[in-house]
Amino acid sequence: MTTETQPDLSSSNPNTLSPLEARVLGCLIEKELTTPDIYPLTLNALVNAANQRNNRNPILAATHEDIEHALDGLRQKRLATHFAGAEARVAKFRHMLDQVYPMEPTARVILAELLLRGPQTTAELRTRGERMAAMPATVGELEQILADLAARAEPLARKLPPQRGQKEARWAQLLTGEPAADAPEATPVTVTQTLPPEVEQRLAALEAEVACLRNELETLHKALGGA
Repeated sequence: MTTETQPDLSSSNPNTLSPLEARVLGCLIEKELTTPDIYPLTLNALVNAANQRNNRNPILAATHEDIEHALDGLRQKRLATHFAGAEARVAKFRHMLDQVYPMEPTARVILAELLLRGPQTTAELRTRGERMAAMPATVGELEQILADLAARAEPLARKLPPQRGQKEARWAQLLTGEPAADAPEATPVTVTQTLPPEVEQRLAALEAEVACLRNELETLHKALGGA
């Protein structure tokens, strides 16, 4: 895997998800709703889902070993389980989110979007969540669902202050811990290059020599009858 880190085993909260565990959990919730015919998911299906290039941020390149490691972590936290149905020829996995964090279906969709794409505005969540389930008719209704997630005894979401230059605040999930502070706005930097005196002298001499050669060429060109 090239763009993901391993779970932080030193975290003070044993229930905190690693970024990859969050991605896998989000994929399980998503695929249960968007492709119920292939859910629960095989390991191969989960690898493909985690590495999708659409509806994901950031884009990952997770290996089978990475996903297996993330599944082990989710199973230890009781958020995923191995599915052993009568017709299952290969190992399949399903999420157990409702057993640990009971919530209404719309809230589950919103949480999945936050796990898959990171912090987003309420309007973005409402638009993007439509692919999984019908969303509330108004942004205000969805804002209340997000507020309920934030007001739980163990908060699952938090409203972040607006970024500089933006009016709308974003929401972030808290299953991976407190969201990192936004990077400060970049300040333009002007770079002035100062050359050593001896280099400047050599450049000046070269420029003078080039000018002299150009004049000589023009003189020669005229002498040979050039226009």
